[in-house]
Amino acid sequence: MSHKLILSAAILAALAAPAVAADAVADIAPAPEAQAVEAFTWTGGYLGVQGGGGWLDGKFSVPGDSISEDFNGGLISGFVGYNYQFGDWVIGAEGDLTYNWNDNKYDIFGTDVKVGTDLAGSVRARAGYTLDNALIYTTAGWTATSGYVEVPGIGDVDRTFSGYTVGAGVDYAFTNNIFARAEYRFNDFGSKTIEDVKVDLDQHQVTFGIGVKF
Repeated sequence: MSHKLILSAAILAALAAPAVAADAVADIAPAPEAQAVEAFTWTGGYLGVQGGGGWLDGKFSVPGDSISEDFNGGLISGFVGYNYQFGDWVIGAEGDLTYNWNDNKYDIFGTDVKVGTDLAGSVRARAGYTLDNALIYTTAGWTATSGYVEVPGIGDVDRTFSGYTVGAGVDYAFTNNIFARAEYRFNDFGSKTIEDVKVDLDQHQVTFGIGVKF
């Protein structure tokens, strides 16, 4: 092979190298753009159901004497509310409607008299702090319940008791829309005078529930 032929081949290879390199670069696909992950927020409306137990203490007072009775049982309720989150803090408002099974029966002169409460409800403010998907909160507001006395053959006496409620709990979001709840509340339903008997009602309740956030 002559020196001229070798020199010509080297020149052609040198000229072709940049073109091959350019083609190789063009064949490399661009890296995919990173997708921004939307941060979870508690802001928005929600509703849910919860159930648990209630421990109600009833004090019955007449001039010169008083007695205390426990009215304990299960309860179930629905709740609805709205949260607003700013930073790690959350404020909101919530209402609930509850049904209690906590009546007692008393044998009075051979007659079974039933005493208890059934429907209850509350309207409350909430304030809390977030830890990842958990919301730890306190709550306080107004509450009311319906107390009754049922006397067979005579009729029913119903009174609405109202007062305040305070409590604390935790909501935990499993997804952007589903969350679970555990809550404790103390309800002071105030007092009423029924047939010269002063009745004072307060209740401790513990509930567990599940909710949907919009």
